[in-house]
Amino acid sequence: MRVQTLCFCLSTALAALPVQAQDAEEGRALYTDFCAVCHGESLQGDGPMAELLRVEPADLTQLMKEGGFPVLDVAQRIDGRMQLRAHGGEMPLFGSFFEGQGRDVAMVGQGGQPVMVSRPIADLIAYLMEVQS
Repeated sequence: MRVQTLCFCLSTALAALPVQAQDAEEGRALYTDFCAVCHGESLQGDGPMAELLRVEPADLTQLMKEGGFPVLDVAQRIDGRMQLRAHGGEMPLFGSFFEGQGRDVAMVGQGGQPVMVSRPIADLIAYLMEVQS
């Protein structure tokens, strides 16, 4: 019982430690390497592969239309947990690249709920947050 209490206290203390800020410039580079082919350099769904997809790529400059930035939804789309018909399954096809890239970091989701994501996903989300219209 004491070990459980100690583990709980330790994990709570570690969770309260500040994490490095996300790197939007690194996110921009990741976007260019992995996302622009479908979503375009403009982020508006006009990439060179867009016309080959069954479903039009989203305009990534409009993610905040519904209010706050949907951190959890975007993270789940990037890492493949939320699948899209456009790809016939996993989205993106390289979602596994973004897993296990160092220590996960916490981001604040809608409603203030913390969301743990890999560093590359946090960087991509930081970039996408900067480009919202």
